[in-house]
Amino acid sequence: MTSAVVVAVVGPTATGKSDLGLALAEQLGGEVVNADAMQLYRGMDIGTAKVPVDERRGIAHHQLDVLDVSQEASVAHYQEHARSDLAAISARGVRPVVVGGSGLYVRAVLDAIAFPGTDPEVRARWEARAEEHGTGPLHAELERLDPTAAASIGRANARRIIRALEVVELTGRPYSASLPDHRYVLPAVQIGLDCDRDVLDRRVASRVDRMWRAGLVAEVRGLANQGMGRTASRAVGYAEVLAALAGDGDLEAAREAVAAHTRRLARKQMGWFGRDPRVHWLDAQDPDLVERALALVASADAGTLSDQGARRRTLGS
Repeated sequence: MTSAVVVAVVGPTATGKSDLGLALAEQLGGEVVNADAMQLYRGMDIGTAKVPVDERRGIAHHQLDVLDVSQEASVAHYQEHARSDLAAISARGVRPVVVGGSGLYVRAVLDAIAFPGTDPEVRARWEARAEEHGTGPLHAELERLDPTAAASIGRANARRIIRALEVVELTGRPYSASLPDHRYVLPAVQIGLDCDRDVLDRRVASRVDRMWRAGLVAEVRGLANQGMGRTASRAVGYAEVLAALAGDGDLEAAREAVAAHTRRLARKQMGWFGRDPRVHWLDAQDPDLVERALALVASADAGTLSDQGARRRTLGS
């Protein structure tokens, strides 16, 4: 696609990826490509911590606000359009800076990965079985058909279990056979932001407080009136408020649930990115963070950066 080194800023939520991505884009003369699945949605601004337009320092951002909340996000669709953005950015002689914590979306744009097709009827059949019998029997079925995939998917993760079973049925091959190895399709450097667990928990609490003060409840209420689809309505910060607005608990309990689920999301994100040996981890609290990140980019440009990233040191270790 291009020989330019793509910079990717990855890691768990609330570590400051957007700030670092902006700083790097500004210093490198770059443009930002979003890799947060929920920031694809128009109107989902406060709950996704989307950088407001007037705080983007005049830097172009791509793959933001490209879907209505009634639409279902598709990683295959994202891959096609995000890679087109990267090619166009590089063709202009500008640095692409990918920023986000949605692990599969990051890998979709950077790695050699192809996504098997979908079949609404097949998926609906598996979803109906999940509704009737729960995810346990479906996970057991996946264990029989593809033990490798089953071992990597939690028994309660209905969405991923159903997707794996759909792929097995459509392709006749194990779902795990379609999973990518760690191989870039174009030169790239991934910079991961690591953070002490207690510090990150405090950051999450502060972020949720800011979201509440900024009007998250009103934002969710307005989006609900538009008719939110399954993907958008299940996003952390939105699902909890929607439940409260529907009478399942009160808003104070929803606020606590948002914080708890955001902390859980951060652990999952660190687990995902922590398994990628190519990520170069930096301390999110380092006062010289931008300079250290720029040094990594310079080494990548010079071809002197190791393919094996620095090991994470704090969260989850």
